Amino acid sequence: MQNMCDFELPERIGGVADLAYNLWWSWNPKARELLRALDLQTYRESGHNPVRMLQLLTPSALARAAEDPGFLHLYDEVMARFREETRVSPAAFSSHPGTHVGPVAYFSAEFGIHVSLPVYAGGLGILAGDTLKEASDLGLPLVGVGLIYSHGYVRQRLSDDGWQEEAHAPLDRACYPIRPTLDREGNPLIIPVPTFDPPVHVGVWEARVGRIPLYLLTTDLAENQPWDRAISQRLYTGDLEQRLRQEIVLGMGGMRALGELGISPGAVHLNEGHPAFAALERLAGSIARGVGWSEALDAVRKSTVFTTHTPLHAGTDVFSYPLIERYLLPYIERAGIPREAFLALGLDPENHGAGFNMTAFAIRISRSTNAVSARHSEVARGIWSGVQVDGRSVSIHGITNGVHLRTWVEPLRVQRLFDRYLGPGWRERPDDPAVWENVDQIPDEELWRVHEERKGALVAEVDSRARRRWGEGTASAARTVTAGPFLDPRILTLGFARRFTAYKRPTLLLHDQERLRRLLTDPLRPVQLVFAGKAHPADHDGKRLIQDVHRLALDPRFAGRIAFVEEYDQHLAKYLVAGVDVWLNTPLPPLEASGTSGMKASVNGVPVLSILDGWWPEGYTGDNGWAFGEEEIPGDRTAADAEAVYRLLEEEIVPLYYDRDPDAIPHGFVRVMKQAIKTVAPRFCARRMMREYREVYLAALGLAPADA
Repeated sequence: MQNMCDFELPERIGGVADLAYNLWWSWNPKARELLRALDLQTYRESGHNPVRMLQLLTPSALARAAEDPGFLHLYDEVMARFREETRVSPAAFSSHPGTHVGPVAYFSAEFGIHVSLPVYAGGLGILAGDTLKEASDLGLPLVGVGLIYSHGYVRQRLSDDGWQEEAHAPLDRACYPIRPTLDREGNPLIIPVPTFDPPVHVGVWEARVGRIPLYLLTTDLAENQPWDRAISQRLYTGDLEQRLRQEIVLGMGGMRALGELGISPGAVHLNEGHPAFAALERLAGSIARGVGWSEALDAVRKSTVFTTHTPLHAGTDVFSYPLIERYLLPYIERAGIPREAFLALGLDPENHGAGFNMTAFAIRISRSTNAVSARHSEVARGIWSGVQVDGRSVSIHGITNGVHLRTWVEPLRVQRLFDRYLGPGWRERPDDPAVWENVDQIPDEELWRVHEERKGALVAEVDSRARRRWGEGTASAARTVTAGPFLDPRILTLGFARRFTAYKRPTLLLHDQERLRRLLTDPLRPVQLVFAGKAHPADHDGKRLIQDVHRLALDPRFAGRIAFVEEYDQHLAKYLVAGVDVWLNTPLPPLEASGTSGMKASVNGVPVLSILDGWWPEGYTGDNGWAFGEEEIPGDRTAADAEAVYRLLEEEIVPLYYDRDPDAIPHGFVRVMKQAIKTVAPRFCARRMMREYREVYLAALGLAPADA
């Protein structure tokens, strides 16, 4: 097992090492300012990874910093705040003093905390990362459990004809903000997962997310055979057998790791069905202690919480019975778990012979199941109405997703604007609507000037990426043209940045190409489009959608006003959600479970143009953005939805944006921007989401009524 990066720091600034290994810095602008102050160029070359940066810096550079009065003043300020905000307090879920319960163990297949720790693919991981950050801010007793993907998620490059090509950049565990977890003897912790024959060895690493420990598991160890090492190498592998093995390691291995660390969770939260085998390990542990099957099942069920994110029955993992027989039934029999009773927990409600359904299993093994928006809860209840517990259909309620504001509100200008006009309340009480009423006190010219600066920063970032690839000789002239070098910060800019897959309909706006051309090339009121997003490596339809965008971006009829920006990640996302003028969301309803990208845009003053699906039916107020698609349309609704988008752009959005007073400010558009901030920030922040989950946890722990 590898050791962490080797670097030596002058004693005066020795705390920088602790800071580098705690991802708290990723949502604290002053901490990032401190890291950049060490050496800006090295910080950028490290991929904004402070652990790697410290390894690259020379001793003389570190010595200079330790003698620089300006740096030391900033260092002392940041470290004082760091120690205060990462101090672990004996927080409890009960209002009764002295009541002790174990922490909530939050299991997820991916965690998107920062680009410097690439163990995530998309929205599920970003939500998990925001959850840990908010739990840290609130001081909630929570631990995260996930996997390290040593080959990382795919890096995206487009060929000259616009086809997505993937590359895997190996994750060097020694130079990321993670440390090996040690056992009681001080050696790297390695645990066996006994469901495999021979047992698979699992290493445990820890990332610190403010106050929250995140334990990440890996099978990519020298102790394992190549097939076993590959279990944790790639996220969402298409090989179903390897996927099953991966989920066994995540769920059962994760519970065993917590046990070795002396952590006994009071409740377990399953973020999607991937980690649901954590419940199997808990059942086996109870039975080993002499508890009967029914009592063990009841105890596990009472303290398990499940969040489903998929609005499709086909979106869940279903494993064939031969695979379950091979990997789990011998272990189940040894553990004393009744075979038929266990298999019944995973029975597919639509097709009993389809296999072991992980979502159905997670629902049946949990006290509480929630969807991720009010609309999604309606859809999920319809999908899983056949799943019953004790002869009764399960209840699926909605806890709408939220975003961590300190991460997603742009720090250099927008956060400072909020500090000036909203005071500390937006950080301390982000879910209080009264705090956000003061957005009206921001002068239109100030908000617009900040937005124009963020838009300029986005255009500069896109241009820099295109120039860098051209300079490296890794992009043709055609590919460079489509990457956005002709973007103009004075033009109304629409942004679409999501996973490229058919149901999200990223090319809806391309439906009528002549009408789109007229919109984009209008000599007085032009529009430009910025696209970003990856297709899953196995999603060839999604790749064709990227190719469609690429072809139009290359077409001179559109005057360079369509751009596709490669390698969409958190870093690029932060430029986009604060830098475009309107955020476009066009999924096929009712397939958007929630969606959080529009929330991130809105809290930065970027209004949303979205179909009424996912979170938007709850978020849309009539004056904080634009909505379409409320009506039911039988059959193919593409043409009708495209017509609605074109009409909104032509008749409302474009005129509003270009309607300028003599001061050159679009006051009507700014009013929509302000409403977006005021209405979305308090209702769709992670603070509100975590307070709702807190009530669910309280109920699961028996410390509050079930309907609290």
